[in-house]
Amino acid sequence: MADELTPETPEEEQPQKKHKQRKNGLYPGVSEELAESMRTGWADTELRGLEPIAQATHTAERRAALSARFPGDRLVIAAGRLKTRSNDTEYPFRASTEYAYLTGDQTENGVLVLEPTGETGHTATIYLLPRSNRENGEFWLSGQGELWVGRRHSLTEAEQLLGIPAKDVRELAEALAEAEGPVRNVRGHDSVVETALTDKVTKELDEELRVYLSEARAVKDAFEIGELQKAVDSTVRGFEDVVKVLDKAEATSERYIEGTFFLRARVEGNDVGYGSICAAGPHACTLHWVRNDGDVRSGDLLLLDAGVETHSLYTADVTRTLPISGSYTDIQRKIYDAVYESQEAGIAAVKPGAKFRDFHDASQHVLAEKLVEWGLLEGPVERVLELGLQRRWTLHGTGHMLGMDVHDCAAARTEAYVDGTLEPGMCLTVEPGLYFQADDLTVPEEYRGIGVRIEDDILVTEDGNRNLSAGLPRTSDDVEAWMARLKG
Repeated sequence: MADELTPETPEEEQPQKKHKQRKNGLYPGVSEELAESMRTGWADTELRGLEPIAQATHTAERRAALSARFPGDRLVIAAGRLKTRSNDTEYPFRASTEYAYLTGDQTENGVLVLEPTGETGHTATIYLLPRSNRENGEFWLSGQGELWVGRRHSLTEAEQLLGIPAKDVRELAEALAEAEGPVRNVRGHDSVVETALTDKVTKELDEELRVYLSEARAVKDAFEIGELQKAVDSTVRGFEDVVKVLDKAEATSERYIEGTFFLRARVEGNDVGYGSICAAGPHACTLHWVRNDGDVRSGDLLLLDAGVETHSLYTADVTRTLPISGSYTDIQRKIYDAVYESQEAGIAAVKPGAKFRDFHDASQHVLAEKLVEWGLLEGPVERVLELGLQRRWTLHGTGHMLGMDVHDCAAARTEAYVDGTLEPGMCLTVEPGLYFQADDLTVPEEYRGIGVRIEDDILVTEDGNRNLSAGLPRTSDDVEAWMARLKG
C-alpha cells in the first residue's frame, strides 16, 4: 500500500488548506515547481449526457412520500463517514440504508436535506463532496484525493445521475447551524451534521423520522423486488460454488467456504450482505458463527447461511444445511426432515392478510410436535408452546423482514411489524431450525452437535407468496441429488 502524503485534517474541512506531509514519509515536501506541474496538463474528464440511475424514479417517489409525512419540517438524512479500521486505513464504506433508500447514492459524507417550502412540500438537495481540487493539490496530496482513492462524480454529474440538485457538502454544516424552524435528523451516521444540529433537534422527533423510514421500506416496489431476486440468484450460484469445493474446504477450514462464497458476492454484487455463517459440525449450533475457522469433516453437516448484496445494497439471506459427504446419516436426515416440514408449514402461512406472527407460530408448532414425538419434551404440544419449552432447541424467531438491511425495518413500531399484517410486496425470511448443543445432556448422544436451519426468502404476492430462493433444493433427497450433480 502506497505511503507518502496525507492531509492534516479531512479534505472536506479544508478546501484551501495546505496539505501536510505524512510523518515518516520519504519525501521532505513539495517544491513549487512540482506543485505547478501537478496543477496543469490535465484533460477535461467531465462526463456529459448521463442517464439517471435505474431507481431514480422510485427514490423520487420515496422522497415525495417522506415530504408528505413531515410537512413544514427540515429533514436531514446523512450517508455517514469513513470509519478507521487501523491507524490510517478505513473500513470499506457502506452508506446508511435510509440515505441510499432515498437517493440511490452511496458515497461517503453525502447528506440529503429536504427544505420545507411552506406548510406543505419540500425542496430536496443532496450535499456531496465535489471532484478533488487540482488547484490546491488536494487530488494528489490528500489521503482521500482522486489519485489515491479514485475519481468522484462532479456535482453536475451527480445531479444528472440522481435527479436531485447537488451542492458542496463542505458548506452544509454552517448552513444547518444557521437554520431555523423544526428539524428532524436520522442520527448515528455523521457527527459533523449532528454537531451542527445540536440545539435544533430532539430525540423524539428524530426517532419518529427513523421509525417512518423503517416502516416505509416494508412494502417493496418493483425495482426493489427485482434487486432482491438478483441478490438471491447470485446467492444460489454462490452456494453451488461452495458445494463444488467442499473437498478443498476439508483440506483447509471453514474459511475456504467463506472465501469461495465471497468471491461470488464480489464478482456479481457489491459485497456479502452480512458476515457469512460457514458452520461445520457442532459450530452449526452457534447461531451466528462467523469466525469460520473450524474443521470441515466428511460425515458432519455444513450450515451455510449467506447472502449476496447487490450493487444497489439489497441483500439475500439464505441458509442450507448440507451433508459434507454428500449424504445425510439417518439421524441427520431425521432432524433435517423435521426442520423442512416446519419450514413448509411456515411458508404456507405467508399470504396477504395473515398476521406476521402466523408463519412463526405454524413453524414452531411442527417443531414442538417433533420434540414431543421424539420424547425430548412432555406434551401436550399446546403446553410446550405456551411455556416456550421448545426454545431450548429452536432458539430463535422463525424469520424477519428482508431488504436493504438483512434484518430490514428493524426500527418499525411493534404494532406495524411483528404484530402487523402481511401485505403484497413484503419480503421476509422463513428459517426454522433445531440445534442440539454438543454438551446438551438432556438429549441422546446421537443428537448432540447437530444443528440444522433451512432458510428461504419469501415475497408476499397478491394471491399468496413466491419463494425467491426456490432455485436451491430443500428436501433432503433433492439436496443429495443436487450435490451429486455438482460434484460430477
